[in-house]
Amino acid sequence: MKKIALLIASAMLSLSANAASSRSSWVVSQVYNYNHQFAATGSADLATKMSTMANSPFLFYRGTAHIFYQDMATLPASLYTSVQTGYTWLGGDTHLGNFGSVRDSGGAQVFAAGDFDEGYLGQFVWDLRRMAVSMILAGRENGISDADITTAINTVAGAYLDKMDAFKGTSDELTFQLKSGNTSGVVQDTINAGAADSRSSLLSKYTQLNGAARVFQTTAQLQVVPAATYNALVASMGDYVNSIASSKRYASGYYAVKDIRQKLGSGVGSLGKLRYYLLLEGPSSSTSDDVIVEMKQSVPSAVTAAANGRLPASTYAYNEGNRVARTLKAQLINADVLAGYTRANNMDFFLHEKSPWQQDFDTTALTSGGKLNTAATYIGQALASAHAIADQDYDATVVSYSIDKQVTDAVTSKSSFKSELVSFAFDYATQVSLDWQSFVAAKNAGSPLY
Repeated sequence: MKKIALLIASAMLSLSANAASSRSSWVVSQVYNYNHQFAATGSADLATKMSTMANSPFLFYRGTAHIFYQDMATLPASLYTSVQTGYTWLGGDTHLGNFGSVRDSGGAQVFAAGDFDEGYLGQFVWDLRRMAVSMILAGRENGISDADITTAINTVAGAYLDKMDAFKGTSDELTFQLKSGNTSGVVQDTINAGAADSRSSLLSKYTQLNGAARVFQTTAQLQVVPAATYNALVASMGDYVNSIASSKRYASGYYAVKDIRQKLGSGVGSLGKLRYYLLLEGPSSSTSDDVIVEMKQSVPSAVTAAANGRLPASTYAYNEGNRVARTLKAQLINADVLAGYTRANNMDFFLHEKSPWQQDFDTTALTSGGKLNTAATYIGQALASAHAIADQDYDATVVSYSIDKQVTDAVTSKSSFKSELVSFAFDYATQVSLDWQSFVAAKNAGSPLY
């Protein structure tokens, strides 16, 4: 026991020894190198992204998952991992703003992970680390004390580990969902707000009737696309429909494209990637049940900086949109039946429904330590659920064993794991704040950022 304690103390010292430091030129080059790939097609969104990221360390953090994983490749590993836990199917960009509520394909309104762009295989602790750092940055913005944030990080880790322990040796992960009846606080509010939405309100927000036809509105954020682009997107729909399992596929008329717009200004980290809204016919010729599908450009996951090749490209048909779609299907029970992928204009795309019942988690509503701590329980459980069902339960050819068992076995001391996570998160939050300052200084100086 004394030897184990010494090893833990040594590892904690190693983690703390990686003190935050100024690395201005490196940060600016990382931001430029990542975003420059989108400059030719997404300059307007990139300008929005840079202005948004300059507003706060939390928003900067949301836009720089690529920096986080560069650091995960070099910073000390957690004591509580194994080779097996390194093949957890991660969300990748796991932070407070990437959870929310949505109506699943079975009709239930649930709280769960809501962004899968960076989905990839890696160490389970990376998702927890990224979440914990986001809790510090968002919590501080909301005026929550570091002591209360520490409590909430302990809560999110404890809830995650307890739920993984409960899943171990059972099939409970295949039915566990967070709903209004088993949640409270801001999470319950998010679920209830999503359930109160309607298809008519979504269609009213983005579309209009042009005589007997429904078409998209044209606004600053909904832009008409050139004819060549429009035709290329329509032509790619056949491959998209074929990417959906035949058992979940609707009649071909459902997918008939009625109109297309380019969507600008959505998200933070994904700003710069091409994003289109496609208006589909839906289940009938009525204009009241038209469906909006989001078609989003997909590029290699940021997680590859720390775990390149861990998810072979052959498992997602060498299409990054398929990688995103597979992550969504792996991590959610009763996943969106419109999730799929295609390729257009030599780019990979992920498609899914722009759900009328989707409600993003509002981090600004976490106005006290108590509210953050209550939400932390459900976020920890939601993350455990995502990891636990995305193993042999989803596709044994990708992950051939039980991740909930492997994680539970690897974390030999929950209290020490929590302490390690808290220590890492506060150290890294300091680094993010320094990186943000470097970014803002470069932006104000007119340095090229994309």
